[in-house]
Amino acid sequence: MTEDTIERRGASSELIGNMLAERDQLLGLLLQASNKSRDAGASLDHELLDEFCQVLVDYIAAGHFILYERIVEGTERRKGIAELAVNLYPLIDETTQIALVFNEKYAADRTDIDIAHLHKDLSTLGESFTNRIEYEDQLIQKLSDIK
Repeated sequence: MTEDTIERRGASSELIGNMLAERDQLLGLLLQASNKSRDAGASLDHELLDEFCQVLVDYIAAGHFILYERIVEGTERRKGIAELAVNLYPLIDETTQIALVFNEKYAADRTDIDIAHLHKDLSTLGESFTNRIEYEDQLIQKLSDIK
């Protein structure tokens, strides 16, 4: 293994660690937003929803640039990772689309947010992210296994 390869993989490990920390933050905010949205009498917490949407978009972008960019471009050289990623990417992309629809519906600049659907939409998003996490973890594990 070349020194350049070792350096690239070290940088990738750090980026993955950052992405996982962002994932933890996202899941914490999802839980908070879900708990607040469950209370029918509660008013919309715009600050929490804005923060959640921002972290959601950041997390989606981080995953794309850290894990998927080389796969989408066809430049991943490690065959095992490329094969797994090709199978998982369409599944992950489905979760990305669900997240983007949610973000568009509840983005900070929206004034017509229908709070009546928020809890259901958060639930759908949470289920989608359960799947996404499983797919990402498979890919991260594969990245960790290949030296």
